[in-house]
Amino acid sequence: MTLHGLKSSQLEGSLTAELKKQVSPYEQYRGLSEEELFTEASVDESNAERAGYSNYSYWGATLRCFFQDKVAVFFLVVIISVLLFTFIQPLLPNQKDPKTIYNDAGGVQIINQQPDSEFWFGTNSIGQDLWSRCWAGTRTSLGIGFAVASVEAVLGTLIGLLWGYVRKLDTFFTELYNIFDNVPQTLVLILISYIMNPGVGTIIFALCLTGWLSMARFIRNMVVIIRDRDYNLASRCLGTTTGRIISRNLLPYLVSVIALRVSLAIPEAIGNEVFVTYIGIGLPTDIPSLGNLVQAGRLLMSQPNLRYQLLFPVLILATITISLYIVGNAFADAADPKNHLR
Repeated sequence: MTLHGLKSSQLEGSLTAELKKQVSPYEQYRGLSEEELFTEASVDESNAERAGYSNYSYWGATLRCFFQDKVAVFFLVVIISVLLFTFIQPLLPNQKDPKTIYNDAGGVQIINQQPDSEFWFGTNSIGQDLWSRCWAGTRTSLGIGFAVASVEAVLGTLIGLLWGYVRKLDTFFTELYNIFDNVPQTLVLILISYIMNPGVGTIIFALCLTGWLSMARFIRNMVVIIRDRDYNLASRCLGTTTGRIISRNLLPYLVSVIALRVSLAIPEAIGNEVFVTYIGIGLPTDIPSLGNLVQAGRLLMSQPNLRYQLLFPVLILATITISLYIVGNAFADAADPKNHLR
């Protein structure tokens, strides 16, 4: 026998001896009684309830995440303050009428009056109080913005959900989208303004006519991504109705997207109102709006002593736009469930 074979034989013999010395678990506990083998575990009902209970709330977690962002909270306070003041301002004492033309003691119109203790924002070129006109214009523009954003949120979300989930409607909504999308929104605004009488309702109708497109398209793309996930397939196999799947399985995932789009739709609608007024087909001049005020102030930019007529409405418009943008982005991030784990 070789040296290698001898070593292998010795190693095998030692391993066999070790295995024989070991006692199997079955042999080790063979002689114990059933009471010794099995001990009943104690039950703590309070611990059991605690293990199965979760105090997680989607909206509660969303609000906690949002209020952790100090910058967003600051701008939320700003936008709420502006909104409240636009409605409180006419009720305050010593407020002037935004459409009244004011004259001095001699009956002369107080035109282009610099800001003072009586006219806080000064007067415009025909003697109207700019302070009251700014806040009246803010009410008008915010009303247009919120109306357009509401229609866009409801109509765009509904069409986007049906477009993305119901495959039979995909061709119909795709062609409808292509028809409306190929017509520039500016052209639609111009045509509607010429066809219908200029007014707040005309502006809202013209903006709503094509405003739902971007929302619907974005929602549709999001739904296509998540509609065939396992939980949706399981819901369909269990016979869950389409409406319930859309409202319970799909819509919660889109809250952050909808919040962001709505927050951007409001300043976009205000900007469109300013634009159509800028090109001369917006609201009549007798209806105060931020668009009318910006248009009137733009004509006086070349005169340094009259630039205040542009500065004040632009500051209000910028404050509203920036505040809504920051608050909308922060709320969209807070509404994302993945951020609730922080």
